[in-house]
Amino acid sequence: MSRLGVAVLGAGSIASAHLDAYGQQPEAEVVAVCDRHPERAAALAARYGVPQVHGSVSALLADERVQAVSLCTANASHAELAVALIQAGRHVLVEKPLATTLADAQAVERAAATSGRVAQVGFVRRFSGNVVALKRFVDAGDLGEIYYARAANLRRAGHPGGWYGDRDRSGGGPLIDIGSHVLDLAWYLMGRPEPVTVSGNTYARLGERPGVGPRRYRATDTGRASSVEDLANAVVRFANGASLLLEASYSLHAPTDRLSVSVHGDRGGADVEPELRIATERHGTMLNLTPQIDHLSFDLDEGFSGEIGHFVRCCLGQEASLAPVADGVAVTRMVEAVYASAAAGREIVLDPG
Repeated sequence: MSRLGVAVLGAGSIASAHLDAYGQQPEAEVVAVCDRHPERAAALAARYGVPQVHGSVSALLADERVQAVSLCTANASHAELAVALIQAGRHVLVEKPLATTLADAQAVERAAATSGRVAQVGFVRRFSGNVVALKRFVDAGDLGEIYYARAANLRRAGHPGGWYGDRDRSGGGPLIDIGSHVLDLAWYLMGRPEPVTVSGNTYARLGERPGVGPRRYRATDTGRASSVEDLANAVVRFANGASLLLEASYSLHAPTDRLSVSVHGDRGGADVEPELRIATERHGTMLNLTPQIDHLSFDLDEGFSGEIGHFVRCCLGQEASLAPVADGVAVTRMVEAVYASAAAGREIVLDPG
């Protein structure tokens, strides 16, 4: 059988992670890179030995070798491009967030529903070994009914700059960017319950602060002023009575950066970030378990390799998606509600999903 022909749309920083992962998939071949800046696409294609460069989406869609697309553009373009790709008969892996508004996310869901094409959301942390291992415990009932979760991604000084700070292009700051990763992960491990109310706050007090703190991920178009929040927090309540506490920041005066995701049930609990640890009780005593796996904490290469490999197998009809568009819609609904709650200064009641 011939290999799946893949294109990467968007030649920014995240595209390299996708291209590295596709290089590990013998059943896929990257046949094109597309970007509205052709010189950027050409440089990336040359680095990875990709044979074709396209400077427009129309040129990409005219390329019959392209059967599937990794969508790696700025957040605000995700929904419109995803719909166009699906309607043109392509499978699509949409980098998170699926969309910057619930209405746009639902438009992608409608397009995917009757298309017969795979539409997967880039919730890469679901595919790391520590999460895969913990999910087995959760699904087996070892933690019992999960009724509480905490998710935090706090940076002291870690604003990516560029379009990430432009609300019109990004949809928001750390909440929709790094916060949506840990929000999704906690919600996924809780069993994806239906959210019913959200109470949130956002703050824009410290800004980008370039040059402060360690070097980390940066956008390719730096140099513009930031118009997004630098801190968000929220409490999400679910129809089954469970609740989730969320925090996300780009800029915060804290002693250290903090990345943590924990879930707690009536038979056990677990920290999955910063590393996997399971807490339970046996024979009248408390017990901590440390699974023996390759990576107890999130490994970026492992996560993208798992995500891309799963996408390829889904496109080839070998697996069902573990990160479907419906999950992207649910996370978008919660993120949008946090922003709405912060703007209104009150708790938001969500419409049923």
